[in-house]
Amino acid sequence: MSRPALPDDTELADRIRALDLESKVRLLTGATMWSLPAEPRLGLSAVTMSDGPQGVRGTGGDPAATGLLAPAPSALAAAWDTELAERLGTLFATEARRKGVDVVLAPVVNLQRTPVAGRHFEYFSEDPLLTGTLAAALVRGLQSRDVGACLKHFVANDSETDRTLYRSQLDERTLREVYLAPFEQVLAEAEPWSVMAAYSGVDDGTASAPMTENARLLREVLKGELGFAGPVVSDWAATRSTVASAVGGLDLVMPGPDPQWGVPLVEAVRAGEVDERLIDDKVLRLLRLARNTGRIAEPGQSPPPPTAPAGPAEEEFRLLREVAARGMVLLRNQSDLVPLAPEAVRSVALIGPNAVTPYLQGGGSAYVPAVRTVSFEEGLRAALPEDVHLSVHRGGDSRLRPPYLSAALLTDPETGTAGVRADHLTADGGRVGGEIRPCGNWSGYGDFGPETHRVVLHTVLTLTEPGTHRLEIGCVGRYQVSIDDEEVLSGDDDRGVELILDSTHSNPPLRGIDLEVGPQPRRITLAIDLTVVEPGGYDRFVTAQLRHAPPGPTPYEEIAEAAAAAQAADVAVVVVGTNEEVESEGWDRTALDLPAHQNELVRKVLAANPRTIVVVNAGAPVLLPWADEAPALLWAWLPGQEAGHALADVLLGRIEPSGRLPWTLPARAEDVPVPDARPRDGIVHYGEGIHVGHRAWDKGGLVPAFPFGHGLGWTRWSYESLTVSGPYGPLAVPQSSVSANLPDPAGGDGLKLTVDLTNTGPRAGREVVQAYLEPPQDGPDRPVRLLAGFTVIRATAGDRATADLHVPARAFQVWDTDTGRWRTPPGRYRLRVGRSSRDLRLMAELVVDDGGLHAAA
Repeated sequence: MSRPALPDDTELADRIRALDLESKVRLLTGATMWSLPAEPRLGLSAVTMSDGPQGVRGTGGDPAATGLLAPAPSALAAAWDTELAERLGTLFATEARRKGVDVVLAPVVNLQRTPVAGRHFEYFSEDPLLTGTLAAALVRGLQSRDVGACLKHFVANDSETDRTLYRSQLDERTLREVYLAPFEQVLAEAEPWSVMAAYSGVDDGTASAPMTENARLLREVLKGELGFAGPVVSDWAATRSTVASAVGGLDLVMPGPDPQWGVPLVEAVRAGEVDERLIDDKVLRLLRLARNTGRIAEPGQSPPPPTAPAGPAEEEFRLLREVAARGMVLLRNQSDLVPLAPEAVRSVALIGPNAVTPYLQGGGSAYVPAVRTVSFEEGLRAALPEDVHLSVHRGGDSRLRPPYLSAALLTDPETGTAGVRADHLTADGGRVGGEIRPCGNWSGYGDFGPETHRVVLHTVLTLTEPGTHRLEIGCVGRYQVSIDDEEVLSGDDDRGVELILDSTHSNPPLRGIDLEVGPQPRRITLAIDLTVVEPGGYDRFVTAQLRHAPPGPTPYEEIAEAAAAAQAADVAVVVVGTNEEVESEGWDRTALDLPAHQNELVRKVLAANPRTIVVVNAGAPVLLPWADEAPALLWAWLPGQEAGHALADVLLGRIEPSGRLPWTLPARAEDVPVPDARPRDGIVHYGEGIHVGHRAWDKGGLVPAFPFGHGLGWTRWSYESLTVSGPYGPLAVPQSSVSANLPDPAGGDGLKLTVDLTNTGPRAGREVVQAYLEPPQDGPDRPVRLLAGFTVIRATAGDRATADLHVPARAFQVWDTDTGRWRTPPGRYRLRVGRSSRDLRLMAELVVDDGGLHAAA
């Protein structure tokens, strides 16, 4: 059946004029946490949004709902493959339709300015071109199925500490050339249907304001100069004003209902503080979004609901597995240890805290309850021949927080049922409901009615193992904790939405209590009285965590046991990395070290078995002081639900780990160009300017552990020739003019590079061919080199291949703050092509002068 004709902007504007002011303003604030208002008079059905970007979480209407959990964006970026990114975007669209979602709040195109950024795993790269190219491909895939993308977080919102308060202070040129660049590229190449304004603000020397009120960047730059035609959506609970945000360029306040707009905005229009034409423009932008997502029909009618595909299907699991495997980066591979020859391996020791409990996804709004998860142990057991012995050893715990109390230790004192009982009480203490849960995790509990004022948890904890037990309790808001009827902890925090915005609700501070247990079991009664938090716009909730560390072996005893197992095995696979305490929305890291005793574990295993493969399960850089000692070193990211199958595919030679680092891995903490993300007096100073990521490493002459773009794969490549062409043919002789202006950021007037290379290794493989531009250093401050283009090619062993790369005109340009325009500085430029930012094999020299751009003499 053909799709009915959709109204154009003129017809939509006519419909808007038929509405009164109150009705128009009502459309500009969310109806619920995730949905926009419907308006039958416009033929408008509710548009529904959902968090991304590791999948589509859904709206939470069904607490038991699960979904596809993809690898983290940094893992996708490591593949450097636009075709793969577009396929994943298409999968996200299919998943969105299953969950009744019209707009996915993704991708995130902020930059990995500092490796300690808490949401580093959600960002693609430290490089603006790599970020923009892959994000545009993801958006194209997503919107090809009529599901909208929401590009976020606009703009220069690159860290989490005090994220709702700070201003990013950076000069206009840095903003244009680095942090605005990926947004501009995605807008030009993929036309995302919505953009999210960040919590933070920007001071670029021309204006200083919270992003939801920044008329200079939202109205003049985003909507005016860059031509963005969709709605600017607030980050959740980011709107703090009525008039300033309305005239500043914000179009939609989320979630809703929200007190900042609504009646106050109607009054502001009638008082002449906000032009009603601005209101009409905001409604028109929302209707364009609804039109694109199929949520608008003839006035008085409702569009048919989008088809919800069946699934998930096995081919979708295969795509997630492929993304995870291809994004893995083989950093070292002495003696071609990877891939393993299964017939030569009789025993494998799988070791490490992340081998036992893989870290599959980052914390915060990216979280997706996965339809299934495949652990590293499960994946290897399924892939190895049946006669290969696989043993698993933790080698010590890497978490600072103990695990949640298990149901086996907890009993409801009233019914004798295993678990913790919650009584829902009114303000005067009357019981209006309750339930029993089987463990100590009550994070963000909100399964109660509007009359509930307090939630009181009761349980009896029975400890039988002799020794010292550590009980740790974390709550938020107002609370009292009693053990055996004696109050031991209390809190009086009356904040509301702030507890959500700074992630305290999911990461409460813990208070510890030591409990001694002798030969006889010890029973204690535990009561936690929690006042319901009123977060305004979000669901009401309480939070309590009950965690327990029993007596057990020391980390050193576990490490010794793991090293002995490694010595007895043919091959040891050590999986180390981060966890939800380390990488999450809501806070930044304070250091780059692996948590706990993991470095010692790796060193002991390396000493015990020379055939050791170290796998790093982390989304962001960590220091690896033993990296040069590891025979094989593989970066596996936060790999999503198919983690175990993907790792087995790589280790056993089924899929090549063709990933390349999308960021620079430091060898020493003191070398990191931007070592922290803390605001000073409310300001995050971007003092490094345009020299972000690998550019800063080059400017400082610093040596990283592994450079930007590095990755070995499992074959070898010979780079043989480089040809540079412009719109008028090859640059073969001096003065063959190509373009005097090079104006198009989407690349229309850029250059084409043709690279011939040969797979000289023993296996078929993929190569990420990377081009870097080295601009003249005698003019304005420029990077030593910058990523200017890339592509992925594939060839069988011994075969030649040709890679075609596009270098956009923008790579040559700088932002001229005096004229407010882009310009190409004159001088001698070098285009260098190779395998990473520090492994460059071929070069061409170009000159920009009054005659345009031409080959150097």
